Amino acid sequence: MSQLRNLVNLDAVTKGYGGRTLLGGVSLGVAAGDRVGVVGRNGGGKTTLLEVLSRREPVDGGRVTHARDLRLAMLPQVATLPMAATVRDLVLGDAAEHAWAGDARVREVLDGLGLHRLGLDSVVDPLSGGERRRVALAALLVRELDLLVLDEPTNHLDVEGVDWLARHLRAFPASSALVVVTHDRWFLDVVSTTTWEVDGGDVHADEGGYAAYVLARAERARLAAATETRRQNLLRKELAWLRRGPPARTSKPKFRIEAANALIADEPPARDQVALQRFAAARLGRTVYEAEGVGLRLGDRPLLDRVTWRLGPGDRVGVLGPNGSGKTSLLRLLAGELTPTAGQVVRGKTVVPAYLPQEAVPESGEAGPAAPRRDAGGRPVAFGVDPAERVIDAVESVARRIQVGKGRELTAAQLLERFGFRPDQQRARAADLSGGERRRLQLLRVLLSEPNVLLLDEPTNDLDVDTLTALEDLLDTWPGTLVVVSHDRYFVERTCTRLVALLGDGRLTDLPGGVDEYLARRRAAAEEPDARAERPPLPAGQVDQRATREARKALARLERQLERLERREAELHAEMAARAADYTALAGMAEELRAVQARKAETEDAWLELSASA
Repeated sequence: MSQLRNLVNLDAVTKGYGGRTLLGGVSLGVAAGDRVGVVGRNGGGKTTLLEVLSRREPVDGGRVTHARDLRLAMLPQVATLPMAATVRDLVLGDAAEHAWAGDARVREVLDGLGLHRLGLDSVVDPLSGGERRRVALAALLVRELDLLVLDEPTNHLDVEGVDWLARHLRAFPASSALVVVTHDRWFLDVVSTTTWEVDGGDVHADEGGYAAYVLARAERARLAAATETRRQNLLRKELAWLRRGPPARTSKPKFRIEAANALIADEPPARDQVALQRFAAARLGRTVYEAEGVGLRLGDRPLLDRVTWRLGPGDRVGVLGPNGSGKTSLLRLLAGELTPTAGQVVRGKTVVPAYLPQEAVPESGEAGPAAPRRDAGGRPVAFGVDPAERVIDAVESVARRIQVGKGRELTAAQLLERFGFRPDQQRARAADLSGGERRRLQLLRVLLSEPNVLLLDEPTNDLDVDTLTALEDLLDTWPGTLVVVSHDRYFVERTCTRLVALLGDGRLTDLPGGVDEYLARRRAAAEEPDARAERPPLPAGQVDQRATREARKALARLERQLERLERREAELHAEMAARAADYTALAGMAEELRAVQARKAETEDAWLELSASA
C-alpha cells in the first residue's frame, strides 16, 4: 500500500509570467515509485512546473497538495552555494565521520560523483561550475527523500558521470519518487517510466521513456492536424532511427510495436552516407586535417602526446573523455585557436571550419560585437551575438540563405522557424531571449556561415528536445566533416559514425565498440588500483576464488569486444569491395580498418595473456 501513496497532487493549477500562461489548468499527481521525465520547449514551462510541484513558487489558481511529512528536495538549474562553505559542510553537515563512512549509500555517492578526489575539505569558492554542480547533487542524493526533483541534473557531467547517475537513480528506493527535467534523451530512456510533455500550458503524460514518448507524440500529431506535416516527418525520422538503432534502445518501447513499425515502414535511412561523403569530397578535396606527432600541454600537464590522426571528407567523429582530458583543447587546436607544442596540424586548402564553443552567448548588457572570432588564417571559428541586435538581423547578417543538401535551400527566416523561433519572436532582441534560445541563435549563425567543417563543443547544452531533433535532422543532410564533443550519449550515437576518446594518457583512442566500450575502459582503469592492492596470503594450494571470478569476467568482456571488432572488420572489407572505384572513400575506410585491426590485435593479446593466467 505504501508504494501507491500519493505524494503530490496538482488540481487545476494555473501559473503565468508577464501575461504569458505557462500552466493552464493542469491536474496531475506523483505517487511513490513514480519515475517521471519532463520534456518540452525552452521557455515552455518545465522549470515552472517543477517549482510549482515543489511549492517554491505560488500558483495563480488551483491547488497544490503535499502528503503529510513529505521529504522533498529540488536541484535547480543554477544552484547557489555559500562560497565560504566546504564540500563536507554542504554534503555531510555535522555528521560524525564514523556515521557517514559506515553508510554504503553515502560512500557510493561520494565515490560516484568524485568528491573524494575533489577533497571533502575543499572550499566552494574556487571550484568550477561542474564541480559545484556535483556538490549540489551529492548534497541531495545522500539524503533519505520521498520525492527528488531535478532540473537538468546532467549539465556539466561527463559521459561517465551521466552513466553513474542513471544507474544510481534506477536503484532509487521503490518507496520514493523522482521527477527530472533533462534534454538528455538516453538518460530519459534509462531512468524514467513516465514522460510528461509541457506544451502550450498543458501537460501530456505518456507511459515509458523517451522512445515511447516519441511514438505517442507522433501519433498525437498525426491524428491532431494534417497541417503538422513537417513536424510529423521529423518525428517519423526520429522513430526510424530509434527502431534501427542498437538493440538496447529498440527494446525500450515494449508496447504497440506494430504501430511503430507501420509508422516508419516507408521512412528511408536518416543519412545517405555514400552520397554525403561523395559531396563532401567534392567540397573539401582529399585532405581535411592531418595531425602528425602532435603534442599539446596545459601548463605542466600533457593533453596530447605524439598523436597522429587523419580527418577525411565526410567523417562524422564524436570525441569522448572525462572532464579535463583535453576535448575542448583538441577542437581549439583544429580551429586554429591553439598551436601544438610538438608536431604539426596540416589543414586542407579548401577547409572552412566553424567552431561552436561550449561557453554560452554573452548575457544582456555584456560587451562584445556580433562579429565572429577568427583564426590565424582569418576564418570564422565561433559566433557570439550582440544583445541589442534583433534575432532576424543577427541571422541575416551572416547569410540570408543556406544550402541543406540535394539542391534544397532554406531562408534565414525558415531556418529560424525550424529551430523554434516563431515569426513574432524573430523581431525580438537577443537580450530578451532565454539561455536556451540564445544558444539556438548562436548555433544558427554557425550553420549559416556555410562551413565545410563543423567543430561543436557540447552543442546540446541548453537545447530542448525539439531543437535537438531539428538539429539532428539538419546534420543528416549536411555535407561536410563533423567533430562533436558531447556528454549527450543519444546525440553522439545519432549524429556520429565513429567515436574516439581521450583517456588521460595523451593518446587518441578509437572506440569501435562505441560508448559501451568507453565506459568499460574507464571502469577497468578505475578498478586497476583495487586489483593491484595487496591481499592477505592464501594457504598453500588454495585457489583465490575472487581472482578467478574477476578473470572470467574480464575474459568474457574481451571476447565481446573481439566479436564487435570482427564484425566491424568484415563490414569494412565488404564496403571496400563494393566501392573499389571510390578512392576518396577507400582512403577513409582503409584508415578505419587499420585502427580496427590494431585494436583487435591488442584485444587478442590481452585475451591470450589473461587466459594463460586464469
